[in-house]
Amino acid sequence: MGATLADFGKDPLGITIVKAVFLFLFLSLGVVFGVWFERKLISRMQNRVGPNRAGPFGLLQSVADAIKMGLKEDLFPNTVDKVLYLLAPVIMVVPAFVAFSIVPFGPKVWMFGHETPLQLVDLPVAVLFMLAMGAVSVYGVVLAGWSSRSPYALLGGLRSAAQVVSYEIAMGLSFVAVFLFAGTLSTSEIVNAQTSLWYGILLLPSFVVYVVCMFGEAARVPFDLPEGEGELVGGFQTEYSSSLKFALIMMGEYLHTFTASGIAVTLFMGGWRAPFPISLWAGANEGWWPMLWFFIKFVLTFCFIIWVRASLPRVRYDQLMSLGWKVLIPVNLGWILLVAAVRTITQSPGAVSIALGVVIAVGVLTIWMRFDTVGQRRREARKAQVDAEFEELGEEPTAGGFPVPPLDLPHYRGR
Repeated sequence: MGATLADFGKDPLGITIVKAVFLFLFLSLGVVFGVWFERKLISRMQNRVGPNRAGPFGLLQSVADAIKMGLKEDLFPNTVDKVLYLLAPVIMVVPAFVAFSIVPFGPKVWMFGHETPLQLVDLPVAVLFMLAMGAVSVYGVVLAGWSSRSPYALLGGLRSAAQVVSYEIAMGLSFVAVFLFAGTLSTSEIVNAQTSLWYGILLLPSFVVYVVCMFGEAARVPFDLPEGEGELVGGFQTEYSSSLKFALIMMGEYLHTFTASGIAVTLFMGGWRAPFPISLWAGANEGWWPMLWFFIKFVLTFCFIIWVRASLPRVRYDQLMSLGWKVLIPVNLGWILLVAAVRTITQSPGAVSIALGVVIAVGVLTIWMRFDTVGQRRREARKAQVDAEFEELGEEPTAGGFPVPPLDLPHYRGR
């Protein structure tokens, strides 16, 4: 039986501690295993072997890396703000741990003679709590860049702040359709509302938008602009040596990826509920079995993130921001209006509701067609401007050098 908000807050202290310790071990060991799994999976996609020296199948490679980073000398650049420099990695890690506490692993089960939900905590505004934790963690990135007193690190931190602001808006809007259909912001009750049909199928546009925003929020390829090696050396973490602080930064990034995967499974993929045809079995969603279904969905979502990393290149920063503000947010707003109209019609059918839904749908379609026409005109004008600039440059080989001017070195001449 699925848990509800009324089932939380009744656990004995011992069971709460057991669930908190399990969550901590799950995420900590998940980071260690996830690094190895990502390296092995990408290596297979690229026809390589991957880690294969430390332990069987290279399983101990991540453990060796963690020990190495923990034992390396901890260097402090002379100009850094030491307090914020040390505090930034912690701010990145702690909210990621806390955000995962609202993810349900399963229904109510018997544990030490007490019936308890397989979820640490739930709130009437649980999803908003997750978004708030993601917003807090970006302070760690910004402080890491600012406290390093390096232009590369500062630019990486500012990029992260702008990116999170842009994609959190679109991500929050992608949840609105789920809230309208589920009638709640509680993660456990949203899972209960997906008994007959997953929201990833029913609300496919919201799911697609969330998947795109998931990469932007977690700063994963192709949206890992805050640490762009090509132009920012290492981004916000440039001045962090390969020590324990760097390990915390890497852990924070992985934990945000885990949180994004857990939220995707919870809100759009039925949570811990068994997929079809396993759901035909009467006991598929009872006892401890749902924990297995959740873990399988979670791993498959993580594999998809790795697949995207191995397949797509990093986008330009202007493309990243244009996608967030000019595409995802307008599409989300139009989709929310359509979903709201459908919900109004289904809950209170009548001529007024139907007319309102038709008007909203026609208005959204008109706005979208207008937006697409204006965008096409701007692209054509931009292309004409670029063509004209290239014609003015002529065949000068060093013309238009940006951002680094051409180097006039003797041994480069004649090549």
